[in-house]
Order: sequence, then structure tokens, then C-alpha cells
Amino acid sequence: MSKLLVLASSPRPKGNSTILATEAARGAKDADAEVKTFRLAKMKIGPCMGCDGCRKPKAAGCVQKDDMRTLYAELRAADAVLIASPVYWFTMSAQIKLFMDRLYAFGAESYRPLKDKRVGIILTYGDADPFVSGAVNAIRAFQDAFAYVGAPIAGMVYGSADKPGDVRANKALMKDAYALGQKLGF
Repeated sequence: MSKLLVLASSPRPKGNSTILATEAARGAKDADAEVKTFRLAKMKIGPCMGCDGCRKPKAAGCVQKDDMRTLYAELRAADAVLIASPVYWFTMSAQIKLFMDRLYAFGAESYRPLKDKRVGIILTYGDADPFVSGAVNAIRAFQDAFAYVGAPIAGMVYGSADKPGDVRANKALMKDAYALGQKLGF
């Protein structure tokens, strides 16, 4: 059985990216995957302190004692990871940015637990254009970061939805999210 870790980063529990993440999780479950979902806005995750404690010989990861410890363990156990974020101020949400910065602990050559894990990305934004909205900035950041750690991006679903819940009316986007979940859940 495949294990999918879903990271929903919207501060809105019923926000558009969360709705798409839930649909993707449903697709993964229908593909017989075990799915664990975490709402990052409800977790205590501090910023990277740049201390390089994670890079010292025999380091076991980040030295901070916060909710990232739980996520590090879940990342190690997962076969695939789905990140869902609204686009705020021309890039990913602050909640997922904190998470991404803390992946620095996985960058050292001797410590790459993300290598070869499949990654899915879901983004929602208010403007109809992914360039005007800034979604391309988030897409590029995810592409670069996951290429660096050797985790292939298996697929991306992104689209416009202005008010919370609007994404439900976009049947094509909902279908794409479900399909992405199935792809990650195999």
C-alpha cells in the first residue's frame, strides 16, 4: 500500500486549495493509498534559523523542537507528497514557505529522505492568469527545490478560484485534482 502525505497550507479550512487537496486525497484513497493530511496553519512550525545544526556530522535533522519533527517523520514514511497552497502575494502561502525552508535539513548529501518520492502540487489563485497571479513563481520554486533533492514532480493542478469554495464549480479542476491523487496513490 502506497502512503501519501498531504500538506494543506491554506489558513482557510474550506479554502479552494484545501478543497482540491481533499479531492486529491479522495483519489488517492480510491487508488488504495494510505493518506495522512496535515493542515499547516494549525501547526507550530518556526522558520529555519540558519544554524546549520542539521549539517553537522552525525546530525539527525533539524535541531528545532516543533511540529516539523512530526512532518519529518511523516515525510520519511511517505511514498508521495502532495502540497496544496493558495497563491498569496505572488507566490506560495507563508505556511508552506516555512515548511519548504525547513526542508533545508534534507539538503545535505548524507541526508536526503525525499529522494525519489513523488510530489504533487496544487495551487489556487484569484486572477485567471497564472503569470499575473504569481502562481508561476510558486511553480518555479517547487520545481527547483524538488529537483535539488531528487524528488520528481508527478503532476500539478492549478487554477483560478476567487472566493472560498468557488473551486467546486470548476468541474475540470476538481477532476484533475482527483486524477492527481490517483496518480500519487498508486
